[in-house]
Amino acid sequence: MEVRDAVEADAGRLAALTEAPRDVMRNLVHDRTVRVAERDDEIVGFVSYDAREQTVHVTQLEGDRDCFDRLLEEPLSFADAEGMAAELLAPDDESAVHDAAHEAGFEDAGPGPRFEGDPTTRFRLE
Repeated sequence: MEVRDAVEADAGRLAALTEAPRDVMRNLVHDRTVRVAERDDEIVGFVSYDAREQTVHVTQLEGDRDCFDRLLEEPLSFADAEGMAAELLAPDDESAVHDAAHEAGFEDAGPGPRFEGDPTTRFRLE
């Protein structure tokens, strides 16, 4: 599996992974750091993140579960290099993301905000 920076041309595949509009994913590529995981020249997952106020915020983790550990290395290595904490919000019904967060060393930090009425959990790694 290879991990690389996302480019605008990836927006269609990212949209398919998230069921979000292509324009939303194109904006994500421009507004955040987005890294994609590829296997056999196909995008199988991605992570998006940004940094502010001494924290790296993982904003999305999508795709095949088996690429989550590798994808989370990207924002966590950035946070470590910059001496920052990391946070991740995960919908409560996405157990694969919760499992990946725990395996990466994140700890539950309580409930997060609701998105479209759905509850989330906030994970934090100091």
